[in-house]
Amino acid sequence: MLYFFCFRAKGEKRKMAKSKTIFVCSECGNESSKWLGKCPACNSWNTFYEQKVVETKTGGHKDLAKSENKPQKLNSYEAKETLRTSTGFGELDRVLGGGLVKGSLVLLGGEPGIGKSTLILQICDKVKGEGKVLYVSGEESAEQIKMRADRLGIHNDDILFLGETDIDVVNQAIIEIHPKLVIIDSIQTMYSEDISAAAGSVSQVREITSQVMRVCKSRGITTIIIGHVTKEGNIAGPRVLEHMVDTVLYLEGERYFSYRVLRGVKNRFGSTNEIGMFEMNEEGMCEITNPSDILISEREDNPAGSCIVSSIEGTRAILIELQALTTQSIFGFPKRTANGTDYNRLALLIAVLEKRAGIMLGSQDIYLNLVGGIRVNEPSIDLGMMMAVVSSFKNIPIPKDMVIIGEVGLTGEVRRINLIDKRLKEAEKLGFKSCIIPESNKKDLKETYKLDIIGVSNINEAMKKIGLK
Repeated sequence: MLYFFCFRAKGEKRKMAKSKTIFVCSECGNESSKWLGKCPACNSWNTFYEQKVVETKTGGHKDLAKSENKPQKLNSYEAKETLRTSTGFGELDRVLGGGLVKGSLVLLGGEPGIGKSTLILQICDKVKGEGKVLYVSGEESAEQIKMRADRLGIHNDDILFLGETDIDVVNQAIIEIHPKLVIIDSIQTMYSEDISAAAGSVSQVREITSQVMRVCKSRGITTIIIGHVTKEGNIAGPRVLEHMVDTVLYLEGERYFSYRVLRGVKNRFGSTNEIGMFEMNEEGMCEITNPSDILISEREDNPAGSCIVSSIEGTRAILIELQALTTQSIFGFPKRTANGTDYNRLALLIAVLEKRAGIMLGSQDIYLNLVGGIRVNEPSIDLGMMMAVVSSFKNIPIPKDMVIIGEVGLTGEVRRINLIDKRLKEAEKLGFKSCIIPESNKKDLKETYKLDIIGVSNINEAMKKIGLK
């Protein structure tokens, strides 16, 4: 009988490649060793797909290389002024905190057809004279982009187009051209040959964003990435994608409305939750510098069920028309519909009205709408929602020159809200005569206003002051 022995030289490292299969959720990036019908992380159904992973294991301990980079005192560093480039849109510059930061990575998300590509193409034209712009598209051809540019009246020789989906080719073009601005439309169409997964998968999106960030940041190139959104309204791909970039913007709005809201949900160089308003027309995206005036301009003389409420978006106060309609229900179960705000919040406020104010709405269908396709979830519109419902139910109009502001609790009390001075200044600027605010806010007012400021502590007191009770 023969025996064979294999000896390994001293110091030699054994390498072994092992291939295994994992299942990855396409919505959140959660990994599992087996297929699951429902993702335990994001609760999405049928989102797991199979992916092969090759691991290389190296025996022995890793030698720790000595690095010259040592911890330093924070006070020893000198803060440099951030270099910014104006986009040509005052509303967009407001959301970005003053313009595009050199070397930053911006992620723009939005539903199909909302106007992302149109807005980006207009930005490429407005930065004319700042340097070359590289527009990379994996969805549209050069002819389609040219047709849109002609329709928008864009004729900029500094815009270079590249129709490519291979990220290696894109990175090579960025290195050779060294543009001032890079546009990637969209990140879900790009792929890397190093990863076996399909384009748009979690692993592809994560790797491609990492490569683009490494190439552009090392050369100080500003990059805007366009991303698709899921049915829930979130940017498709893993959440780590939003953590990697410097700024995350969402372009919102109803497709059948002309108004668009650009909302900043993350910004390392400015404030978050700032918004900019645009109107979509034949000339493309046109910025709206005074949203309040636009949103309340088409209001009728004095309709029942209509009132003006105030919302804070970032650092800006916006006045919005809120409409309510109550009708006798023809079914046993009344219908509740909320357009532009949370449905559950409307149901809660109706219950408070019935319990604390004695307004019986159990047999009424109630419809609530925020005019202009704007969506507001701020609790400061609670009192306005309730007063609009009561106004429609009793068919008593609310004074046209009145603004109603206040959060309502479960016991019917009107609670304090923040930034009351900004809201009052906006109402005064637009010519309103009176304003209903929480009593606690009225006591703390330090400035004087031309408005007739009425403080209320509960919903019954508010109904008396308005004339609904």
